[in-house]
Amino acid sequence: MFMLFNFLMRKWRERQARAAGADAQARPGQAEAAAGRPGAARVIDPEVPRQSPADRGLVALIAHQARYDLLAGVRNPRARFFTFFFPIVLLVVFNGVFGSGHTTVFGTTVELSRFYVPGILAMSIVVASYANLVISITALRESGVLKRRRATPVSPSLLVTGQALSTVVITLIMAAILLLIAKIFYGVGMSAGSLAAIAITTVVATISFSCIGYAVSILIGSPEAAQPLVQATMLPLWFISGVFIPNASLSSGLRKVGDLFPVAHLASALHLASVRSTFSSSLSGSDLLVLVAWGVAAVLFCAWRFSWLPSTATA
Repeated sequence: MFMLFNFLMRKWRERQARAAGADAQARPGQAEAAAGRPGAARVIDPEVPRQSPADRGLVALIAHQARYDLLAGVRNPRARFFTFFFPIVLLVVFNGVFGSGHTTVFGTTVELSRFYVPGILAMSIVVASYANLVISITALRESGVLKRRRATPVSPSLLVTGQALSTVVITLIMAAILLLIAKIFYGVGMSAGSLAAIAITTVVATISFSCIGYAVSILIGSPEAAQPLVQATMLPLWFISGVFIPNASLSSGLRKVGDLFPVAHLASALHLASVRSTFSSSLSGSDLLVLVAWGVAAVLFCAWRFSWLPSTATA
């Protein structure tokens, strides 16, 4: 009896579905109105294709490309470790070892626990927007992926914009995580004006260092050389740009050398925001202009020399 009851119920449901489909074809307007009611049968017209992001406009297409690049970056174990986990470890280690000391930042005496928050944040921005891009772009170019992307109808500017937006999202998330950890575990809080200045600095620095990452990738001929070159260009700057060591502890010569590079100006802008309370006093216009200048110079260099082909094809 139980099997007979199930058989009859299945036949009844099939009959009801066929009747609903026939009624929807006869009265399409009423079917669309009924589709919004709870419990109504959902009718899908097989002749109406699903709209692609390109059909929905430029903004939807950019968002689709940015989402793809964001997921690709988050799913990369190496990028995920150095972008999210490594800065948190450094923040905990430095504050645990040196956090009780004091230093001077823009004439204000602060604990080192406050000094290391913008310093580690500057490092995480550079790693996410410069180091990861140099390594990934070099690997994609030499493996032929960039050449295949360039052969698609998608414009190069759209591909670059999508990757830049995904990088901005990642750095903003990382900045929020670091600031939240600093507030909860170390009592290092920021005013609303300082947080707004940090957000603007993070976005400008991310775009600038992304452009620099594209420019540096031009100079690398193999994926194996990307990681050593990234370390060689970043590691010395961590110590002479106010990231790991306060500028007050550096000689004037080292400070002048560090000021030649954009890392020092990023760290300086973030340090200024960490010791000021209002938005106008927290935003360092001069440092942001230097970052923008580096980004523009990198864009001009990319427009002149960047290639979507592997180095073996252009040699």
